Amino acid sequence: MMTQAFYTGISGLRNYSSGIDVVSNNIANISTVGYRAYNAEYTSLFEDTLAATTATISLQSVGSGVRMQTTSMSTEQGSLALSDRSTDIAILGEGWFGVQGEDNVIYTRDGGFNIDENADLVTTDGLYVLGTMGGNISSDNVLTQSLADVPLGDIGSVETLRFPKTLTYPPEPTTQASFIANIGTGYDPITVGASVIDPENNRNHLRLEFTKKATQTTPGSQYDVVATVESLDGETIYSTESGEVFFDDTGALISSTLSSIDNNGASVTINLGSEYSGVVSIDTTVSGSSTSDGTIGGDLQGYSISQDGEVIATFTNGKQSSVAQIAVFHFSNDQGLNRISGTRFEESANSGSAFFFQDADGNNIIGTEIQNYRLESSNYEIAGGLTELIILQRAYDANSKSITTADQMMQKALQMDA
Repeated sequence: MMTQAFYTGISGLRNYSSGIDVVSNNIANISTVGYRAYNAEYTSLFEDTLAATTATISLQSVGSGVRMQTTSMSTEQGSLALSDRSTDIAILGEGWFGVQGEDNVIYTRDGGFNIDENADLVTTDGLYVLGTMGGNISSDNVLTQSLADVPLGDIGSVETLRFPKTLTYPPEPTTQASFIANIGTGYDPITVGASVIDPENNRNHLRLEFTKKATQTTPGSQYDVVATVESLDGETIYSTESGEVFFDDTGALISSTLSSIDNNGASVTINLGSEYSGVVSIDTTVSGSSTSDGTIGGDLQGYSISQDGEVIATFTNGKQSSVAQIAVFHFSNDQGLNRISGTRFEESANSGSAFFFQDADGNNIIGTEIQNYRLESSNYEIAGGLTELIILQRAYDANSKSITTADQMMQKALQMDA
């Protein structure tokens, strides 16, 4: 039995030493972004029974010690810490970011990303972040299409994400200008205007001048209208069109022969409304307003990441467009992932293959919430870790004492035999 005490004590020393290593590693990574803690799990070894008449473990049994059965990953959410970079992101819920390793995909909860000198979205040590590009950036760094979102592609088609440091939002020429105005009933010329964008990214002025005809045909009233597109400084006139406008005796618009005008290479439809919905001729205060479509071009201000994992480009003209979707991978068994380093993992037979969540229509989605200007801290609590470390250290000391006691008993037994 004294020999058994040696084996039991040595077993405890070996396994609690391993447990201390696990807890110490967790504590050492308490400040590591995206760190997933591991918990040591122990099991008792078979016990020897002193009573030969029973095969069950009883008060007369003698244990053979313990062994560390496994270490299991903690999947609890870590707290979110504020960051000053829009490309720093954190997963709130399940899932893993994917980054491209040398030969395989590496999975991590560390969302400390940035855009490097080659315009790639990378981790702090230069690994490429994976996702789906929107395909709306031309080779000469011009946005070809404004997208509200980029659908996440199939898992086998994920790619590294590259965003140019210079990107142009092209001008969208005005196609329609609508006017709401009361031109009154007098003979003084009345002018209303609208801002219009041409294909050369110029903001021009579309001016309409209404002049009441000297000779009127009743009932109703008739006006000549001259439309002019000119530069804002008035030095360049791009085109001029003339037409006639007809009102009924209540001042409601009946018809107009002025339909469109050229805006430095782009045709602009002129919408004067109908009846009382647009331009009217009523004997009250003269007023006017207008609306027009089209967008002035802009240059890139920067990139940010939305809560849906969309990479959003923002431009100096106030416009935004999604240019990529960051992928979030999922596994059937997260605890089955193989740890490569403190925050990086690879899939295994136990974890199963990575997959994407899908919505009711079968479209791939990230299946979780992403927060920008945030980083996920370690999910290990320092207070609990220190308590566990004390318990393991006490257990280690107790097993060390059991070996010392067994040694002393062995010495006395040998002395008695002498």
